[in-house]
Amino acid sequence: MPDRRAFLLGSAALAAAARAGTVDYPAVAPRPLVFPRDHGAHPDYRTEWWYLTGWLDAPGGAALGFQVTFFRTRTEIDPANPSAFAARQLIIAHAALADPARGTLLHDERIARAGMGAAGAAVDDTDVRLASWRFARRPDGSYHCTLPARGFALELSARPTQALLAQGDAGYSRKGPAAAQASYYYSQPQLEVRATLARDGRTETLAGKGWLDHEWSSTLLPANAAGWDWIGMNLDDGSALTAFQIRGQGAGRAPLYAYASLRAPGGPARTFRPDDVRFMPLAEWTSPRTRAGWPVAQRVSVGGRVFSTSPLMKDQELDSRMTTGAVYWEGASELLEDGRRVGRGYLEMTGYVAPIRL
Repeated sequence: MPDRRAFLLGSAALAAAARAGTVDYPAVAPRPLVFPRDHGAHPDYRTEWWYLTGWLDAPGGAALGFQVTFFRTRTEIDPANPSAFAARQLIIAHAALADPARGTLLHDERIARAGMGAAGAAVDDTDVRLASWRFARRPDGSYHCTLPARGFALELSARPTQALLAQGDAGYSRKGPAAAQASYYYSQPQLEVRATLARDGRTETLAGKGWLDHEWSSTLLPANAAGWDWIGMNLDDGSALTAFQIRGQGAGRAPLYAYASLRAPGGPARTFRPDDVRFMPLAEWTSPRTRAGWPVAQRVSVGGRVFSTSPLMKDQELDSRMTTGAVYWEGASELLEDGRRVGRGYLEMTGYVAPIRL
């Protein structure tokens, strides 16, 4: 079980926030990203996350997928509330391992109010902590993560090998037809990852490639959105492919918006218009727990190129209703083109159990 006391504190904080009335959140508008400041937290905005995913290869050739996510959420409690116990900000963290030998995710999740030494997110650079879990950026630009989780312990470093990738228009990333339906969003693809993993009484040293997304917003999705399908793929030739679609509610799940970027190593990113990006399900897996049907393999058309995803394993569903209130599928996946593997990364899907609310 996740930390029940932290969950109850978080639930009480959210209930208090709901009674507190509405507070103002800043809107997203085009502006240049500024570093290292924008590596840090943006506490005025409603929602923010640092999302690290990737593949790790064991010396014997077996592959694992990993996910480490830290969320920051600003509640509707008045920032002027003088109480030290007022949960103005919540910090949530998820960690997951995808091991085909196990067949289901090994995962853990935590939640706590920011402050009082328990949790927080620095504003000057990446440094997010929740009790003994921590994700921080070092002066040399590498990231370090310490996660003593339930069922496993993961410590890793992730070193950039390429320039930062600002998504959308210099980091202003549209998520719908309205200008305010947007986020600030950048990625760090092709990260060189070194990890120490302890589980089942043994410790392994692993290496692989990772992908980091940092995103913050106050009004991310259109009101009629159900969720999204997203891929972040490190191609074997050093390229980086990002693509997503925002799906509408209803039986047809018609796309409301779409985006893609493709960057060759050392070159500029090419971005694609919504009508140049298309997702199509290829295979569906039904969860025995939630009964949701997840399209775990998808065809992704970007401009004139057609890719497909193939999951490391089908059951990569993560039920985080105790912390974020959502169920999502976060899956290590291979990327194929013309029937051959051209990369590896992650496929993320939300809104298949219930419309997502951030």
